[in-house]
Amino acid sequence: MMPSPTQRVRDQLLIALAVIALLFVGRSILVPLAYSLLTAMVLYPVVSRMERGGIPRAVAIALGLVAVAVLFSCIGFLLLWEANAFLKGLPALSAHAQMNLDTVQEWIGSVFGLSQEDQAGWAHGLLGRLPDSLGPLFVRTANAVFGMAFNLFIIPVFTSLLLYDRRTLMNALVAFVTPGMKTRIPSILQRSVHRFASFIVGMVKVYVIVGVLNSIGLLLLGVPNAILFGMLTAVMTIVPYVGIMLSALLPISVAWIATGSIWSPLGVVAVFAAVQYVEANLIFPKVVGSQLGLNTLASIVIVLAGAILWGVSGMILLLPYVSILMIIAEDIPGWRPVALLLAKGTSGITEVPPKV
Repeated sequence: MMPSPTQRVRDQLLIALAVIALLFVGRSILVPLAYSLLTAMVLYPVVSRMERGGIPRAVAIALGLVAVAVLFSCIGFLLLWEANAFLKGLPALSAHAQMNLDTVQEWIGSVFGLSQEDQAGWAHGLLGRLPDSLGPLFVRTANAVFGMAFNLFIIPVFTSLLLYDRRTLMNALVAFVTPGMKTRIPSILQRSVHRFASFIVGMVKVYVIVGVLNSIGLLLLGVPNAILFGMLTAVMTIVPYVGIMLSALLPISVAWIATGSIWSPLGVVAVFAAVQYVEANLIFPKVVGSQLGLNTLASIVIVLAGAILWGVSGMILLLPYVSILMIIAEDIPGWRPVALLLAKGTSGITEVPPKV
């Protein structure tokens, strides 16, 4: 007995909800695995070329991972360089802050109607409550640090295993699919690798655009070395949360020291916040989604859904994987509505005549 249309819709909704629940519950292992698969697909053309040149597979994989490690080491060096420059300027910043403390207190008093005694009492109460919040803050920070350390260890391991055993994994994948899909697997994988390469190109474009916007904002505020700070801050956003915070400290400090006004560092914060908001909600979905063949509406929804499921990692990872889902949907007649819903245009999706 064939299921009714209502039953089919109900079953599909239940499957979708089960997949979403699995993605959320299993994010601790699925996020590093997704990063590893992304890295493996990006490195695959390079590793395959080295293997054809006579280099053993294990050596080729190791060389590819070393190249990735060097790239992120350079980013880490930039972070440390900015942190060191900030620490060197900290004494001058502290002295300047002490000299302008009275001015800040007068401004607060004029705007909020608080006397210096009230401000001192409010600050004392805030400091008194600080120890109660240090414990949970320390726990969250420790969890974040250990999670990052675990990912730094496990992602290269997963990546190397995926690249080394790729033929075994391919044979297992082919064994799972229907006979009609077996001949389409090579084409799907080839287009998927191309999409991931397009994803990397899109990410580079995003960082360039963000760097230009940051630089323009800092130039308008009169911050010294605005272009350097703007581009470095854009690059540092590769490291979630920590990157933007550390990279913003130096231009904020320089703006305060150079101008002697509280409005200048507040302006720097406003510039970075506005650019980050535009990048997350417009530039990233538009540029990266376009590189992946996704329409803008679908890209924005996917980015927001990724943020809910996996945080910043979800915003980065969900777009390329949904793009691969679209590639698969284009090759399966029953999934054609999914491809039509996600695709930037319908020109690349051909009509599939129903079987008679």
